[in-house]
Amino acid sequence: MSQEEKDMTLKGRSFLTLKDFTAEEIDYLLDLAAELKKKKKAGIIGETMKGKNVALIFEKPSTRTRCAFTIGCIDEGAHPEYLGKDDIQLGHKESVEDTARVLGRMFDAIEFRGFKHENVEKLAKYSGVPVWNGLTDDYHPTQILADFLTLKEHFGHLKGLKLVFVGDGRNNMANSLMIGSAKMGVNFTIIAPKVLWPKEDLVELCKEYTKETGSEIVITEDIKAVEGADAIYTDVWCSMGEEDKASERVALLKPYQVNKAMMDMTGKDTTIFLHCLPAVKGNEVTEDVFESPNSLVFDEAENRLHSIKAVMVATLGNI
Repeated sequence: MSQEEKDMTLKGRSFLTLKDFTAEEIDYLLDLAAELKKKKKAGIIGETMKGKNVALIFEKPSTRTRCAFTIGCIDEGAHPEYLGKDDIQLGHKESVEDTARVLGRMFDAIEFRGFKHENVEKLAKYSGVPVWNGLTDDYHPTQILADFLTLKEHFGHLKGLKLVFVGDGRNNMANSLMIGSAKMGVNFTIIAPKVLWPKEDLVELCKEYTKETGSEIVITEDIKAVEGADAIYTDVWCSMGEEDKASERVALLKPYQVNKAMMDMTGKDTTIFLHCLPAVKGNEVTEDVFESPNSLVFDEAENRLHSIKAVMVATLGNI
């Protein structure tokens, strides 16, 4: 980490979407995550958040996000307090604004994993403490940090890589990967049926970002666009809350399944497979691809811990 990076401070900032962060700030978080991972592997834990109390609000269930925030807090000396959807009155008997003002007086930071993105924005606006987005319907920024850390570990760089997302092109993962790729100089392709393309205003915003980085954004229905991909990424075909659309989505997205034939279409035997998990094997990805040596999904899952810890340490910790 350079002296400039060491001097960079994100203290007090919320982490709601990568739209709010520069390429230099994202790079700083990735380098900090790598440093914290190295220390963790060496058995070194810190005290950067000693004495801090962190509220973990979960409207949606979670494995990686909950575990990463919990372990990250404990590793750095903070106390995590899990607040499930039945534990507090958020948005039901009490407004999000009022809940934010109460929690902000008791906690030093708040993590939110839920449905409406406007709720995490309200928490950030009214709480007066750093708020971290653990996932909303629109964005999943901590996942992107883990993905990019995995790509950097494997390829040694981000700029110039070709990353292809296949499947539901307007979900929170496709949105966030597009933002992150545009900011970091990664060439990004979404392959999806036209009815599942991302919103045009977000695409245009990301194309503005690429004017600085020189990367390319492509949105297409043609699966042949996987040619030359360094990484193929997919996600479940039905996000949480969309279970009623399952049969419709399976029929629509079956041609976009990541399988051996698609991996072969890249023309590279070095193409890796990524997935934010959990995966529905047999739908968006076949078992043989998921279990292949080219699948880095569990490196990616582990990196949720180190990248989330970096966000917490950078915005709340004493470094």
